[in-house]
Amino acid sequence: MLICAAPSLAADTLVFTCERSENNYTETYQLKVMTASKNQKAKVFVDYRDLDRVSELGQQAVMSVLIDEYTVLISMEAQFPPENFDGIQYGAGSVSTIIAINRPTGQLRKLQTVKGGILSATLGEGTKIYQEQCTAFTKP
Repeated sequence: MLICAAPSLAADTLVFTCERSENNYTETYQLKVMTASKNQKAKVFVDYRDLDRVSELGQQAVMSVLIDEYTVLISMEAQFPPENFDGIQYGAGSVSTIIAINRPTGQLRKLQTVKGGILSATLGEGTKIYQEQCTAFTKP
């Protein structure tokens, strides 16, 4: 696992309000990135939900976080077990995600690779690139 931060940012928590749009749907959400400390790995939250999760539906883990003055980079991996939905059997699947946020402009780019599983059947197998716009929360 690789967790890095510039020394001046080592204890920082960065909070962004981000907006994503697809077709006629627009969603606004909060993205919170916490750098690693002595006792805890770096964490990422979307609308207060920890993205490190494990359940019977699969597991998702933040693999690495890199923060510097201009960029936030986040790498995540998710695995899903085989499942049966509406009488259709789907195999196991995985999703690899890399998020890059340009801190000065707020531009977020997400590269997501879907392999197998129900997501492959519904979203399509392969790599897609998404672009969103974020605004950094600044303390008053």
